[in-house]
Amino acid sequence: MTSPLPQSPVTIPDRSVGRRRLITFLGISAGNFLVLLDTSILNIALPDVQRDLQVGGALLPWASVAYTVVFAGVLLASGAVSDRFGASRLYRYSLIAFAVISLLCAAAPNIGLLIGGRALLGIAAAGMVPSSLALLVAMYPEPAVRAKMIGTWAAVTSSGLLAGPLLGGVLVTLGGWRLVFLVNPPIAVLSLVLVLGVANVVPPTIRPLDRPGVTLSIVLLGCLTFGLIDGGTNGWVRATPLISLALSAAALVALVQVERRAEHPVLPPALLARAQVRLDIIAATAATLVFYGMLFMLTLWYQRERGFSALDTGLAFVPMTLPMCVLPMVTGRLIATFGARRLIIFGLTCDVFAGLLLTGVGVHSSLLWIVVAEIALVLASTTAIPAATADMSVAAPKEYAASAQGALNASRQAGAALGVAVLGPLTSLRTAGVILAALALVAVTLSLPVRRQQQP
Repeated sequence: MTSPLPQSPVTIPDRSVGRRRLITFLGISAGNFLVLLDTSILNIALPDVQRDLQVGGALLPWASVAYTVVFAGVLLASGAVSDRFGASRLYRYSLIAFAVISLLCAAAPNIGLLIGGRALLGIAAAGMVPSSLALLVAMYPEPAVRAKMIGTWAAVTSSGLLAGPLLGGVLVTLGGWRLVFLVNPPIAVLSLVLVLGVANVVPPTIRPLDRPGVTLSIVLLGCLTFGLIDGGTNGWVRATPLISLALSAAALVALVQVERRAEHPVLPPALLARAQVRLDIIAATAATLVFYGMLFMLTLWYQRERGFSALDTGLAFVPMTLPMCVLPMVTGRLIATFGARRLIIFGLTCDVFAGLLLTGVGVHSSLLWIVVAEIALVLASTTAIPAATADMSVAAPKEYAASAQGALNASRQAGAALGVAVLGPLTSLRTAGVILAALALVAVTLSLPVRRQQQP
């Protein structure tokens, strides 16, 4: 799927290297902020979508999760596209597509076209993630600096996930759900302007495309996320989620066999053979599952159980949103100072603490408990996920750098889908807290022994 990237493909005048790098970094971060913003911003607008388009309960959730399903399904494949057409070119085209498709979503006259538009947005989003990482790897060839900057990038872009509920609540209150999509084009245009001067990043030697591997990876990830979300949303005792998960399992078995024989596998077995790579994937997946699952559940819980309006629900996430304005600016420094591995453990421990807090929350409990849990969740997401992303940039061999980040982000999206499937249907925060704490504790337990041995 990938090959080593040239170390200095970004053409920048010597006297303005720092300024040009900063502008490019901001442009890349703005686009990926948009990617994560759209995973959560529509959730809070679903009741308004239902009223306006007169949608039945079975179809409504897919207006939101169609984006995640397609995004996860094509992430690995988009890395191969980035290698062939160039990271900067793919990133720019994906931004333009994201802006145009967002306008079409805003004008959707029915739920079918809205769901289709959201699916197309997932394809555009998947094009941005691996290409932006390829650009960052090329801009920062020094491992320590690269880890710091990728950690900062991951923290900044993750703030989009948290900004979704608050921004969505404000927009729905001001003018309805269609405004949720109209916020995308200005951000996309800003990102596009900031990266226009970046030279195209193309590997010197392009490997043949592993077509069977790419196809099977799309089937595997697409069917997995679809089955998890459909089962968690509409019930498991049905043919649709069971068939989807069975197809995913079959695709996994076939992918393992194909990749063992492939000359240039889309997911190299040698990469997954590294313990540090596996643990980074586990940590990022667990942290994303917990965070996105709780964000999705709390959005519905506030409206259904506490009777909050869309705006009130968005404001309820302010305790999570405000720290996100500050934490991304220090996450990269924390990774450089304490090491990515320690921050991963810290973040997962915060998830355990948040789960324990929620086990004491009922429908009529003080919101203070939830506020403290929200703060713990945001501390977890802004440390564990960026740290795992940064650690992967160092742990993976250079020839597998893009493959490693593709695998990490694909597993994160699968974790987001699993979070929706497991936590989304719940109405009790106590039950959700038990599940949350247990999952995070398992991830901490799996990570601790190896990471202690690897500490300097």
